[in-house]
Amino acid sequence: MPKREKKSLGEALVELGLVTPEKLKKAKEEADRTKEPLRRVLIRLGMVDEDAIISFFGDQLGIPRIDFSNYILDPKVVDILPENFCRKNLIMPLFKIGDALTIAMVDPLDIFTLDEVRLKTGCEVDPVVVSEKEIIRTFDQYYGAKGTMDDIVKSIDKDKLAVEEGTETDLKALKGLVEEAPIVKLVNLLITEAVKAGASDIHIEPDELSLGTRYRVDGVLHEAPSPPRDLQSAIISRIKILSGMDISEKRVPQDGRFQVKIEGRQIDSRVSTIPTVYGENVVIRLLDLNSILLGLSDLGFDREMLDVYDKLIRKPYGIILVTGPTGSGKTTTLYSSLSAINSPEKNIVTIEDPIEYRLKLVRQMQINPKAGLTFATGLRSILRQDPDIIMVGEIRDLDTAEIAIQAALTGHLVLSTLHTNDAPGAVTRLVDMGVEPFLVSSSVLAVIAQRLVRIICKDCKENYAPSEKLLEEMGLSSSKRIKFHRGKGCDKCLNTGYKGRIGIFELMLPDDAIKTLTVAKASSAEIRKAAIKGGMKTIQKDGIDKVMAGITTIEEVLRVTQQED
Repeated sequence: MPKREKKSLGEALVELGLVTPEKLKKAKEEADRTKEPLRRVLIRLGMVDEDAIISFFGDQLGIPRIDFSNYILDPKVVDILPENFCRKNLIMPLFKIGDALTIAMVDPLDIFTLDEVRLKTGCEVDPVVVSEKEIIRTFDQYYGAKGTMDDIVKSIDKDKLAVEEGTETDLKALKGLVEEAPIVKLVNLLITEAVKAGASDIHIEPDELSLGTRYRVDGVLHEAPSPPRDLQSAIISRIKILSGMDISEKRVPQDGRFQVKIEGRQIDSRVSTIPTVYGENVVIRLLDLNSILLGLSDLGFDREMLDVYDKLIRKPYGIILVTGPTGSGKTTTLYSSLSAINSPEKNIVTIEDPIEYRLKLVRQMQINPKAGLTFATGLRSILRQDPDIIMVGEIRDLDTAEIAIQAALTGHLVLSTLHTNDAPGAVTRLVDMGVEPFLVSSSVLAVIAQRLVRIICKDCKENYAPSEKLLEEMGLSSSKRIKFHRGKGCDKCLNTGYKGRIGIFELMLPDDAIKTLTVAKASSAEIRKAAIKGGMKTIQKDGIDKVMAGITTIEEVLRVTQQED
């Protein structure tokens, strides 16, 4: 092996011009925040891809890449190092010749891990490089994954499942059962597989004969492997214990939360239960606290809309509203907006429910209705904190709306969300809440309506010809020579043809005509007509543009939008 100078991966990448010092600094800050390895952050932020890093190790440093499929692992060598140490540091011993130990590593410049291996083994260590996915797959193959669902179910003592619930003794028996390894493993497996699949929610749904499990991936529910019906009580009780709920109470809805760490990612889990005819229905919302905050340019704005919006969020005062149904990406847009304008010179304060991302230099407040902290009461307190910019998670009532608008009129930039179908509907919603129309027309800088459409999977993308009916629904003509695309379906996209999501938007800027209509309490349809006449690109048109660009499909745009005449 060539002799290598001891330097960090970041320093080496900067020296070779693969990453700028500025980008490296940003990546290090993100790594400090999330406690992730710098290499993983660099890849996740899109600053450099994993293949480029691996090629750099080989081409510049002479560290070869290996393919595990070419190796038969010797347990005597692999077991030189403990499993938890290997998993934690993403390394795997390959072979040993004399006192020289060759190990596969994701980051062969990790000198601290190399030194620790030398101390643990007493060997000279020779690293080779491997991708993170490949080494994790090898861990599961060699050490054995945590166990398949069938394996875990077979290990459960079925006699213990016959717990007649209702007495204190039975409750103790149930608590004992759900703390046993098989049930713990089973619940861990359900959550781990959901995170690996990129799910935002887990649905556990009992019916008469089965215990159904579904994962929501890219906004759509998919069936997942389901445990047997007779494990229902134990599984749901385990989840309730994790979430701090009362396992003896099954008659009323409950809410709770817990945090888990899966493959180095901190997952905040929000749990909701409701009583149904066949038992408690459970939904677990999964929030990846390590997920990267998207930049404005990554949300899906076209260039013109992005330029306009970027200028709007730098205004000194006024209110910007983001509208759309639940799950349409409104919160992500708000966070990305705050991140774009965040600086030490500004005091940014938020009030949210829940706090989904932690932002540096931003004071974030979580509402707590039980303690009397609502959006309205919190907003009043924020105004006494000398804020420059305020983010209100959602305007739900007149009180919150009036305080937010007064803040916007008195020298503060306010960002918030509303639940309306389109941008013009946000204006009429505020008026319907009871806000004076002249205050709305004076304070609103812009309204964005948005939806999320699924992106065509790049691994199975193909050309196709949509039906005449489908083209007509989108106002398109088959006579135009347009190439349409769709995903055929493959393992990487769960055979859906889609992987990932992107926003489609409409941005309404209230001009004099819209302000006049607002004061006159005009209908949403009238305001919409004026906005389109004034140049507003509708959400449907933005969707069509993304279809034409081969980003999504006609079916997706139709699925998430309501067609307007």
